[in-house]
Amino acid sequence: MSLKDHLYELRHRLGMAMLIIAIGAVFGWIWFAVRLGPIPSLGEIMTGPYCQPELAPYRVQFPGEEGCKLLQTEPFEVFMIRLKVGTAAGAVLLSPFWLYQFWAFITPGLYAKERNFARTFVSFAAVLFAAGAVLAYWVVPQGLQVLISFGGDNFITALTGEKYISFIITMLFIFGVSFELPLVVVMLNRAGVITYEALAKWRRGLLMGLFVFAAVATPGTDPISMVALAIALSILFELAIQITRVHDRRQAKVRAAEGWDALDDDEAAPFDYTPSGVDGGTADEKKAVASEPEKRVNYDDAT
Repeated sequence: MSLKDHLYELRHRLGMAMLIIAIGAVFGWIWFAVRLGPIPSLGEIMTGPYCQPELAPYRVQFPGEEGCKLLQTEPFEVFMIRLKVGTAAGAVLLSPFWLYQFWAFITPGLYAKERNFARTFVSFAAVLFAAGAVLAYWVVPQGLQVLISFGGDNFITALTGEKYISFIITMLFIFGVSFELPLVVVMLNRAGVITYEALAKWRRGLLMGLFVFAAVATPGTDPISMVALAIALSILFELAIQITRVHDRRQAKVRAAEGWDALDDDEAAPFDYTPSGVDGGTADEKKAVASEPEKRVNYDDAT
């Protein structure tokens, strides 16, 4: 395939991905104000942490108004909130479909082993991001209660929709991305960049760094969000370290079985450098291999 064909293919895949995200945005826009059977609307899900009963004494309540509501201070504020939240929710829900477009573009250039590794990595990354977002949604109500209660009886809370929704989305994103860090550690270990011995040596410093990272990364100043993120990351990092330990032990056994560890630094590796003939095999053998490409050495049919 020529470079021009690759560019046409890339344009087609990008167009399909954008179309899928647009469909998801329309679905998210509708879901923002409409319940889907027993599933609450997206607006109710987003305002749930703020509308918890524990925050009722701190929220402003206007005469004649019932329930829990956020403030709109600009004409297009609610429109932009609904568009932003709906697009984000639709993109997340339809992510398998638009991510497949990128996968279909790059997979012809990957070997089978690389494709299997990429599938495993993406699967674990999606699960970890979702787990981080769920933890953030569980932590946010407690964090809001701590933050809002700082003012005591001298202040009343009346959050604007833009500031509150941005706070919620930021928390979900930070927790989700933070949960990917242990997966990066495992990847670096698989690539041979870091070893279990190095991670075990740096364990205390890494744990301290995780608490510092949690304190800086969380947008709120409440200790609950920081401690929850730091403890969750510490558990995941410890799990990642144990995975690297198992991997390094397995690699050490393989090296010992092949005799690599017994080689001296000044000794040549036991490779066969004897050149092979250019025209190896008979004419019938060459014809058979040409007609059956799957018999070629290192042949990999990506389709």
